[in-house]
Amino acid sequence: MKCRHCQAPLNQPFVDLGSAPPSNAYLSEPDLHRPETHYPLRVLVCSECNLVQTEDYVTEDTVFDADYAYFSSTSRGWMDHAKAYCERMTERFGLGADSFVIEVASNDGYLLRNFVEDGVPCLGIEPTASTASAARKVGVETLEAFFGEQLAEKLAKEGRRADLIAGNNVFAHVPDINDFTAGLAAALKPEGVITLEFPHVMRLVEFCQFDTIYHEHFSYLSLLAVERIFERAGLRVFDVEELPTHGGSLRVYGCHQEAGHRRNSAVETVLAEEHRRGMDTDAYYEGFQVRADEIKDGLLRFLLEAKKDGLSVAGYGAAAKGNTLLNYAGVRPDLLPFVCDAAAAKIGKFMPGSRIPILDPAVLETWRPDYLLILPWNIADEVRSQNAHLAEKGTRFVVAVPELTIL
Repeated sequence: MKCRHCQAPLNQPFVDLGSAPPSNAYLSEPDLHRPETHYPLRVLVCSECNLVQTEDYVTEDTVFDADYAYFSSTSRGWMDHAKAYCERMTERFGLGADSFVIEVASNDGYLLRNFVEDGVPCLGIEPTASTASAARKVGVETLEAFFGEQLAEKLAKEGRRADLIAGNNVFAHVPDINDFTAGLAAALKPEGVITLEFPHVMRLVEFCQFDTIYHEHFSYLSLLAVERIFERAGLRVFDVEELPTHGGSLRVYGCHQEAGHRRNSAVETVLAEEHRRGMDTDAYYEGFQVRADEIKDGLLRFLLEAKKDGLSVAGYGAAAKGNTLLNYAGVRPDLLPFVCDAAAAKIGKFMPGSRIPILDPAVLETWRPDYLLILPWNIADEVRSQNAHLAEKGTRFVVAVPELTIL
């Protein structure tokens, strides 16, 4: 495999998490009687452009299909984040009834519904039928397609170039990152703005967030890499914000090279920190495998000791990161009998690979586990708040990343 951005040979390993099915390929009851396809889950680093990337085994239509089960609006915290974003962008860039906003990977309309309510014309672009349908039900015009340069040029010819293009947690999800970025440029007005949010690979390394690695995340991004990718497409980064979401993310602001947006000093600050840590060297990425294995082993020790001591453990949050963790650790229903999740699309299904059943959180009222393992550790505070009544009855909360912690 060559680098998906610069085509340089990939010789620097980052981490090998064995083999697993796609992390959002949840199983139905009949699926339990069929074999699952497992794909290697290995990540490499490009020594030339510093792009961290999965070794290619799956295509985007394999992981983003009609039954895609991730609905953004399930998380109250994420909904609040989206609303605050819309308010801020409206104020900063003067958006109104004469503006046009595009969101790429608009999911179930969790973000654009705010612009709809404020009378700002918008368009969602979403390839998965399940979430696109949900978006239309809340009044968000949604084009059911994968985004790239060809689609963007079609929109431009129709006079639908955007004042603002939003992309939350999609830049890491595209196998052809050059085509996607060229599409951003083609769909953007001359003075328009692109904002992209994505988990910062610096935080992934710092806190060993290896469970955020899964097949639908094709790239793991630094600002160093994004600047190079933007430049190739005729774009530039003019501002950046560090966000707490997903364990530490960046919100990058981009525009055409010739646009009038002034470069903010925050860009130089983040770039300087990435250089200081050595993120432009192979040495920075070495040793990650050992740290990931220590986390995996810590989780297994906890589950085995709990079982030995006769203590019950349930999971909460059938998130993709949880599937990566459970499959790499080899956890099965004998150690974790079920996982609860509030998403109706997941209840009654089974976790891919581990085949652990996904139940309605209401079962916790009667089952009352000794421990509740929170798999989406990035929303641990939200989960604890929602289940405070369990703590009052003796349940203790647990997270496994960046280390096994009983809260």
